[in-house]
Amino acid sequence: MKKPRVAVTVGDPAGIGPEISLKAASHPDVRAVCEPVLYGPTSGSELERFDAGRVSAEAGQCAYDAIIRAVADAQAGRVDAIATAPINKEAFAAAGIPWRGHTELLAHLTGTSRFAMMFYAEELRVILATVHIPLAEVPRTLTRDRLESIVMLAAGALPQFGLPRARLAVAGLNPHAGEHGVIGTEDDEVIRPAIEACRAGGVDVHGPFPADTIFLRAMKQEFDAVVACYHDQGLIPVKMAAFGRAVNVTLGLPIVRTSVDHGTAFDIARRGIADPSSLIEAIRLAARLVAFRLQPEATRIEGTGSDATKAEAPAHG
Repeated sequence: MKKPRVAVTVGDPAGIGPEISLKAASHPDVRAVCEPVLYGPTSGSELERFDAGRVSAEAGQCAYDAIIRAVADAQAGRVDAIATAPINKEAFAAAGIPWRGHTELLAHLTGTSRFAMMFYAEELRVILATVHIPLAEVPRTLTRDRLESIVMLAAGALPQFGLPRARLAVAGLNPHAGEHGVIGTEDDEVIRPAIEACRAGGVDVHGPFPADTIFLRAMKQEFDAVVACYHDQGLIPVKMAAFGRAVNVTLGLPIVRTSVDHGTAFDIARRGIADPSSLIEAIRLAARLVAFRLQPEATRIEGTGSDATKAEAPAHG
């Protein structure tokens, strides 16, 4: 079968994105599974107009324009998937771009209303119920309908990763998952009813569980994935367990999109020392997700579930 073409957007040109994009695109593990196509400046002459390690509107606009082009090409079938290097949210804001990150922007560009951010690694898989919002807004945003939608979306998407009947766990919002109302009421009044509704719909989901232990239980393969209530609740454990190997996947989009598990690293930009490992894994995973969509019966990505179809899998997620 012809290798898929994976668009690689280089992210903020003042950060490490151009460097890791070039390194990843030339890596033999990437070349073995796809044809990478770079979007954005990578050469020394192209990067001269951006100060390394400095937030600027010009850099934010450049990163945004590359994403727009890659999405248009994916929608037109000129590329088969997108893997993104990191952007800088301050640079986006400086350029007047209203979206806080790739996930929200890609949902807008593809007309997707039901989507979620998942971090996939061999050790741990985490889906976020809320993403780039202030912590103070999480309890108000985490409605029963929203959580039900995220759980159902995750259950429908995880077969792509070799988990046709995934065992899901939901982390509690409050310490100790609320202690039955002693430490907050959201776990009993919002999260538990959402879980019960999803279970009634046939999803193997349990919780809410205390967040300080549920990720460890998932790493011990008691569950295949964890739904976290907010950004740092989910990303701290997955980055501690698999930083540089985890891949950010946007669930629910009509196009395949993966990304790195780190930021722009302005402090080491253009020093030649940036590690491309996460982007390599993101590109490889994108290629395999394309293969799954084209041949769902023949191609599977290996997971940890007992019912997973075993086939060739990415080395680190």
